[in-house]
Amino acid sequence: MSARTAVTAAVTTRRTFRTAAATAVVAAVAGTVLMPLSAYAAPATGGAPALRIELGAPVPSGPLTRGGATESFDLTVTNPGDKAAPFHPWLLGNLGSPVALKKTDVVFKVDEVNAPDTASFIGQQDGGWQGVFYPAGKDLSAGFEVPAGGKLKWKVTVGLGKGYPVNSNAFELRASTTSHELAPDGQDTLTLKAAPATGPAAKLSTHFEDNGTCDGAKDASLCKQLNLWYRHEGVAFSSDLVTRLTVKFPGDVKNPDTQVRVMVDGKWTDVHPDRNGDFMLPDMPKDFDGVSADTFALQVKLGPKTQITRPTLVTLHAGVALDEKKVEYISTTATDFKLAPAKQATSKPGQPKAAKPAGSTTTQVSQTTSSSAVSPVTAPAGGTPQASGSLAHTGSDSNTGLYAGLAAVLVALGGAAAWLGARRRGGAARA
Repeated sequence: MSARTAVTAAVTTRRTFRTAAATAVVAAVAGTVLMPLSAYAAPATGGAPALRIELGAPVPSGPLTRGGATESFDLTVTNPGDKAAPFHPWLLGNLGSPVALKKTDVVFKVDEVNAPDTASFIGQQDGGWQGVFYPAGKDLSAGFEVPAGGKLKWKVTVGLGKGYPVNSNAFELRASTTSHELAPDGQDTLTLKAAPATGPAAKLSTHFEDNGTCDGAKDASLCKQLNLWYRHEGVAFSSDLVTRLTVKFPGDVKNPDTQVRVMVDGKWTDVHPDRNGDFMLPDMPKDFDGVSADTFALQVKLGPKTQITRPTLVTLHAGVALDEKKVEYISTTATDFKLAPAKQATSKPGQPKAAKPAGSTTTQVSQTTSSSAVSPVTAPAGGTPQASGSLAHTGSDSNTGLYAGLAAVLVALGGAAAWLGARRRGGAARA
């Protein structure tokens, strides 16, 4: 197949991936707080607190269908301690899965069985799903109190919305808390099977293909041209595919100044790096319709600011995800090759550097606002010092540098008085 030549998505307006460990702050939801999925509360250690969650078997036990009937199960929290303990329940859906979920993808409801009146809420963070329940009539951040040696119980009802991703055959729930309120083994999980969508599940594999030297480059190490191929099987994915390119260099390389281009509508288009230094390619349609080929044609080279001076082995890594807010990849691939900067000519061919006349000397003077540095002046045979070359010029439309250079020469001759007079005359002339 030929290289991809038509992509409708813009290249330079891509947003960056949000890495799961990038932040541990809470997100504001409806005036209250909700922890990000990437920093869910782990069980407590050290023996306290000691709450434990247990999830019962779902009823009915058959697989869930998209837009179909729901299933219910019991959630029980037990407090074996001799003191009442707070409990802020939190259910996380498909944690660690590359499949991004929307609020409407999952039906969620909680009813109290042996517990205070309860309200529930569906949250969404970084493409992940979360269900929270709390005392009715209070803020979302409020918790329950589990009596000493006692337990509380709720009935949780879950179903799949019509838009639940077709490439997911299950819905996994992890029961935790928004605070460290559980014993080390106090969490519990439950996997609800999802009926398969029409056709086989969507699958993806990717690989790089060496496409030789870039157009116009004399050496393969100056610019590498490749094809990134996508192989899609099964039904369409739940969302368009986002691809992140990462160029990795040896650890001692500083400021490689990598440049990447992608073929868009038959033209090479620059892909600008994000704040992490990676490159986001245009979206690939979830069903791969409307594209001329399941591939991207790429060019990778070093820019003019690179500090690399010789051919260096680099690794190009591509990761494909279903949502730019999720860091998990559904397919990855990598390839190695060498890159080197183009050699910069120091002089034009046939024009050697002009030789400096014998016996000539150069005096350079620089001045800052706080001090000035004066190069020594050499007196040739005959006893008369001479200054040749250029004198430093500081500031726009200013004679300060020129005066500083003349001062250096005159001071070397012992002509300080002449310098002061020249400066007064110069000031009068400009007045």
